[in-house]
Amino acid sequence: MKPKSENYITLEFLSRSANEGFARGAVACFAAQLDPTLEELGDVKTAVSEAVTNAIVHAYPDKLGKIVIKARILEDNVLEISVRDWGRGIPDVEKARQPLYTTGGEERSGMGFTIMESFMDRLTVRSQEGKGTRVTMRRRIRPRRQLP
Repeated sequence: MKPKSENYITLEFLSRSANEGFARGAVACFAAQLDPTLEELGDVKTAVSEAVTNAIVHAYPDKLGKIVIKARILEDNVLEISVRDWGRGIPDVEKARQPLYTTGGEERSGMGFTIMESFMDRLTVRSQEGKGTRVTMRRRIRPRRQLP
């Protein structure tokens, strides 16, 4: 059963590298309503940046395509972020999640999924060759103690 959203946004944009910063900033602004620490916000921004960059570089290496981000606030201050593309897909998701594995050439580090996993509480990757990939991440934002 899908958890009920308390709030959500949907963003759609072209797989241009210039849009990576926009996506990162937009999700950070949405997440701000949970009153995250600067460290939590930085972690979310980094994970979004990695997911969007993966879609730009790997899903659409030779053309522009569509990327959709959905961000939801769930019960218990959980932020869920889904980054979806309709690109070439990942032939072997488990292999792709291994540190240092890349199909992006020498200039790519192969650490995208590892970074996302380290900054988020949960990471799910679903992909089908020729049909695209959906990366879903969750992070609980710890409530801060309110001053009297």
